[in-house]
Amino acid sequence: MRNNDKTQQIFRDAPVPKAVLYNAVPSIVSMLMVLVYNLADTFFIGQTKNPLMVAAVSVSTPVFLLFMAIGMLFGIGGTSLISRMLGEGKKEMAKHISSFCFWTGLVIGVVSMVAVMVFAESICLGIGASNDTIGYASEYLRIVALGIPFLILGNMLSNIIRAEGQATIAMMGMIIGNLVNIVLDPVMILGFGWNVAGAAIATVLGNVFSAIIYIWHLMSRKTMLSVNPRMYSARGHIASGVFAIGIPASLNSILMSVSNIVINSFMAKHGDLALAGLGVAMKVNMIAVMLLIGVGTGIQPLLGYCYGAGNIKRYNSVLKFSLGFAFCLSMAMSAICYLGAAPLARAFLDNDEAFSYAFSFSRILITSGPILGLLFVFMNAIQSMGAAIPALILSVSRQGIIYIPILLTISAVNNTPTNLAMTQPLTDYCAVVLAFVLFMVAHHKYFKKKLENQTA
Repeated sequence: MRNNDKTQQIFRDAPVPKAVLYNAVPSIVSMLMVLVYNLADTFFIGQTKNPLMVAAVSVSTPVFLLFMAIGMLFGIGGTSLISRMLGEGKKEMAKHISSFCFWTGLVIGVVSMVAVMVFAESICLGIGASNDTIGYASEYLRIVALGIPFLILGNMLSNIIRAEGQATIAMMGMIIGNLVNIVLDPVMILGFGWNVAGAAIATVLGNVFSAIIYIWHLMSRKTMLSVNPRMYSARGHIASGVFAIGIPASLNSILMSVSNIVINSFMAKHGDLALAGLGVAMKVNMIAVMLLIGVGTGIQPLLGYCYGAGNIKRYNSVLKFSLGFAFCLSMAMSAICYLGAAPLARAFLDNDEAFSYAFSFSRILITSGPILGLLFVFMNAIQSMGAAIPALILSVSRQGIIYIPILLTISAVNNTPTNLAMTQPLTDYCAVVLAFVLFMVAHHKYFKKKLENQTA
């Protein structure tokens, strides 16, 4: 049996726990590697004992989120559409979709690379760099810009490959790329003494390796997808289908970037050490967040396949098991991050004042950890049905309509670093309620429409 036939059989026939874990576990491991990749630069920069360098790398985080969002636009949008097409048995259409995502994303990546290299210093000033950190931040960002096309392609292709059930390949690309980054970080930062420049070079090379592995796979005969330019097409609702889900998904990441910029600007008023502490706390919190995102992204192709096939019973069974699994993982990761806040924060920061901020912020941010798994499952379940409007509402609301007013209110009432850090947990609890309501509405509407089309 061909490998892709086997994975399709798992989508269609395997017991629900096996099907969920087959897709979710590699995705969780992939997200763990993304986390390690994000932590590595900060950790090894922290070993220089210069908190200004840590702050500079932290300031650049919103830029990464922005270009990861572009990768997600085509990755999540493409995954949603491809998985539904495969569920409907339209394999040729899946090839057109993957080629469209690849070549459009590549062009955007090259243009973005040039723009960031030219305007690196202005960008850093705009996202919260101080006079003390602007030199480090712009140097880091200008070098990292060289890897933007590969960053976009890596994030895009790792998702698209999951759409056909090849979660293990997606995981391996992420592991290898991030191992390259991790191995090179101490050599270039500490060994060669290149500091932030060394961190940036290691990051670029890691992104390059990941992207090459995915491209190699998509050029092989082991896939139902294609990156052949002759298969490129934006017609037949391909572009609109990708953008319908991809834009809401990317908006969530873009608004996360915007919200990070905004809170960085608020926190910077309390000093560079508070800003460094917040950056580290966000990375500690990401230990839980990234694994839970992995559950959501892992099950989306499976849910999309079930929806495309019109199998509402299997769809609901997959969803229920995924919610239980996500909740258990949420509780476990929240406990780990809360209890391990001190040693984790100390690993990145030597300065006592910056550490104190990081420790306090870490424990505040993780208070929403227990419900984050549910949030990401509902978010991806909405995307799996191609429910564009509910997906858009949720994306715009979480880090925009909900987050910004809460932040502004806290700032106006009692603008302290600790209170500012409360913004994200309060936002997450509001968002999970909204996600549940939107999912119930979408589930009723879209499955009713799907079943009506099947009987027509």
